[in-house]
Amino acid sequence: MKYNTEMSQYKDFQPTGFAPKGYMLEDQQDWYVVPVSRTQDTGPYEESNFATALKILGGERERIVEVRRFGHWGPGWFEIIIVNPRAGKTMRKVLSIEQRLADYPILDEDDFSRREWEEMTETWDSMPISERMEICAKTGNSIFAARHDEIPENVYYEHLCGC
Repeated sequence: MKYNTEMSQYKDFQPTGFAPKGYMLEDQQDWYVVPVSRTQDTGPYEESNFATALKILGGERERIVEVRRFGHWGPGWFEIIIVNPRAGKTMRKVLSIEQRLADYPILDEDDFSRREWEEMTETWDSMPISERMEICAKTGNSIFAARHDEIPENVYYEHLCGC
C-alpha cells in the first residue's frame, strides 16, 4: 500500500552519494523511512528524536520496524528506521511522527532536555579548571565558580547550550 506522505520509501532512499537508491535491501524496497536518523556524531537533538520515534513505534520488531546501519565515509556510520507498510497500526504511528515533526522539530522535550543537560554536564566535568575559569570570566561569573561541579546558570545558557 502506498501512503499519502512526504516520507520516502526505501527504494527512493540513497544511503550515500555513492550508493544507488534502495541499496542492499531488495526485499524492503517498499518500506518507509521514518524521518529521523543518527550518526556517531549526532547530538542530543537527533539522539532524542531517534530514540523517541523508536519508542513510539514499539521498538524494533522483525519484519515490522527495523533499524538499519550503513557505513559512511563522513560520519563513519548512520542509522535509519524503516517500517513495513503492511503494518497498519505501526504505519499510523509513523504518519503521526511525520506530522509532529512537521509541526515542531522535537518529539519529546523532556527527553531532549535530559540528554542536552547530560551532554553539557559531561562537557563541564571534562574541562580543565583553566578553561572553566575563562568561560566564567567571559560570562560575568566569579572565576571561583569554575571549581564547582554545578554549572553557573548563565554559563549554561550563554556558552554550553548556545541558547
